[in-house]
Amino acid sequence: MMKIQEPSRPWEIVHMDWVTGLPPGGDRGYNACLVIVDRFIKTQIFLPCHKDDTAMNKALLIWNRVV
Repeated sequence: MMKIQEPSRPWEIVHMDWVTGLPPGGDRGYNACLVIVDRFIKTQIFLPCHKDDTAMNKALLIWNRVV
């Protein structure tokens, strides 16, 4: 088995996952949440989104709110 790489600085390695199946909420009726976790400092970012967003919309969400 390969050893899991340890990050040497913040935001070098991140984990992302989508939580779906949520009841609609907020002004825009968000029904999903993108969760991003930095492995180095254990910071979490929770971004509301829609389950049916396109890949481009999800990429723009990450680019505009995280990068």
